[in-house]
Amino acid sequence: MISTSALSVRLGGREVVSGVSLVVPRGAWLAIIGPNGAGKSTLLKAVMGLLPHRGDVTLDGRPAAGLRPRERARLLAYAPQTPALPPDMPVFDYALLGRTPYIPYLGRESRHDREVTEAVLDRLDLSALATRRVGELSGGERQRVVLARALAQEAPVLLLDEPTTALDLGHQQQVLELVDRLRRADGLTVVTTLHDLTVAGLYADALLLLAEGRAVAAGEPAEVLTEPLVGQHFDAHVKIEQGPGGRPVVHLVRGGPCG
Repeated sequence: MISTSALSVRLGGREVVSGVSLVVPRGAWLAIIGPNGAGKSTLLKAVMGLLPHRGDVTLDGRPAAGLRPRERARLLAYAPQTPALPPDMPVFDYALLGRTPYIPYLGRESRHDREVTEAVLDRLDLSALATRRVGELSGGERQRVVLARALAQEAPVLLLDEPTTALDLGHQQQVLELVDRLRRADGLTVVTTLHDLTVAGLYADALLLLAEGRAVAAGEPAEVLTEPLVGQHFDAHVKIEQGPGGRPVVHLVRGGPCG
């Protein structure tokens, strides 16, 4: 569903992403992991077409460079980590913006657009907040509203940049389980950046480890989340054990490099 070939991004005279090639099959979940500054968010923005880049991006077998913005938006829905939210806009109206690729120029949203938005808000436990202003929400509530806008887009691919940032443990689980249910039920393809390595290994089918802008490891969670790789690229002392379903669980060990 998504592939990149030698994708590179240069910002401020520095190579932030360098020669990254990946393939994400339809219906799969890829989690991009790596230390801070590794280029994870930049890679997502390049795939979304928000940053100039070298190399190729292919979406559903079509070169992304040849797609018009509305065509791309019907294929890719993107939820940034720190979006600019209009503080006076009601939650429902903000989520409804996800329907923009389907609304004619100079036209208005249809009844179907509003029904889709209402259903998404209900799934994310946001219906009670529909008339609240975005600026009145907590950090966790705002994060769910950003996800709601992306889901209202009904694109076959979700690009989610740290979708659990600012969420408490319960809402983290609810959001990730919802994304996984939608992926399985509707055949969505999901690409996320995730800070929590155990969470990434628990939910994703495959991991891509970035370090200094380069892909240094890729594969199933157990192949990427190893003590040597995590220790080297995160500068951390960890113990990795087998968890539910044989997936890796990463534990910090006291007395490591900073101990």
